[in-house]
Amino acid sequence: MKIIDVRVHDVRYPTAASGDGSDAINRGDYSAAYVELHTDEGITGTGFTFTNGRGNEIACAAIEALSHHVRGRTLAELFAEPVEFWRSLSADVQLRWLGPEKGVIHMATGAIVNAVWDLRAKAEGKPMWQLLAEMPAEELVRSIDFHHIGDALTPAEALKILEPDEGYADRLALLRRDGFPSYTTSVGWLGYPDEQVRELTRAAYAQGWRAMKMKVGGPIDDDLRRARLIRAEIGPDALLMMDANQVWDVDEAIANMAVLAEVDPYWIEEPTHADDVLGHAAIARAVAPIRVATGEVAANRVIFKQLMQADAIQVCQVDACRVGGVNEVLSILLLAAKFGVPVCPHAGGVGLCEYVQHLSIFDFLRVGRSLDGRMVEYVDHLHEHFEDPITVVEGRYRLPEQPGYSVTMKAASIEEFSFPDGAAWR
Repeated sequence: MKIIDVRVHDVRYPTAASGDGSDAINRGDYSAAYVELHTDEGITGTGFTFTNGRGNEIACAAIEALSHHVRGRTLAELFAEPVEFWRSLSADVQLRWLGPEKGVIHMATGAIVNAVWDLRAKAEGKPMWQLLAEMPAEELVRSIDFHHIGDALTPAEALKILEPDEGYADRLALLRRDGFPSYTTSVGWLGYPDEQVRELTRAAYAQGWRAMKMKVGGPIDDDLRRARLIRAEIGPDALLMMDANQVWDVDEAIANMAVLAEVDPYWIEEPTHADDVLGHAAIARAVAPIRVATGEVAANRVIFKQLMQADAIQVCQVDACRVGGVNEVLSILLLAAKFGVPVCPHAGGVGLCEYVQHLSIFDFLRVGRSLDGRMVEYVDHLHEHFEDPITVVEGRYRLPEQPGYSVTMKAASIEEFSFPDGAAWR
């Protein structure tokens, strides 16, 4: 199977007007720099990286700039030497200067890498979680670039973590029966008025969610008022998480969490600058037993390595397409397992829930092997634009069954929401 054409689409959904996705620092139009890998056998691999509107065209240009690394190559060639393939994108001898391994160029790498894995899963007729979960440990480890993380995780350690065990069948049966635990972020966007927050919280509780997340980072009195409102609706036993989206300084985060501790937050997410490893560590020490969570804009496996080495996070929120796609996500899941940090991937946006369900399922089946502290984020926006959207029942993700990574957009949605010429934007 040969990749004969690479097509890139600038797809944007007008979410800013309604306040969907609004937080202390972001208010945009959920967008995807979306890539299609067309093959000579008629199967198309799809992937994307998520952006927040303006700038999506830059991500699209980066994907175009990297596309020659896959155009004209066979699927077998790409997986024969998976690290060499991954480095051809992440360490392109000229484009690497625009990163390295961070920012738009690395997000473009993730879009292409994910599309290649989607292509393989479709070719093998398996959903992505199953493709990964059934892979031999040796093949999974061969897919990982251990460069710069070997001081924290060796290939031998990774092999040991991934070795099959007798509990696999029981864990799979549990997921098929009960689904994967989830929490919803849809109740507490910062741009929503109090009454809307109250109504959404009541509705989510009635639908089965017992873990909900709110945005903080506005005036602290407003944050506390909204937190009290949500806590009053969900009772003392449900989980309430908070997300500051990097807006606070370290001392400010510590002081604000002392105020918000009144409502018993389960975690504070992105309490300060995403790259401040030692700042996160200081916050984690000060706010315990409240957990510190981060990762949605952590650029690469090296940042995650440092966060875990410094005991800076108690929840790992890797993003499926902020880092360099499946290969790099594998290394981060394994780092988290070694350091005993549960993985709750970042989702939301457009298509991120579809992506990360596969990662969490694989993590439970082959890596972490426990549901303790593990949840998949959920937001209720834009799933209707995908051929294989997520299914959530009573606050739990059901296992996807269709082959691939679940991120193939409907052709009509691509046409309508392509920027600037789609009908939604004209």
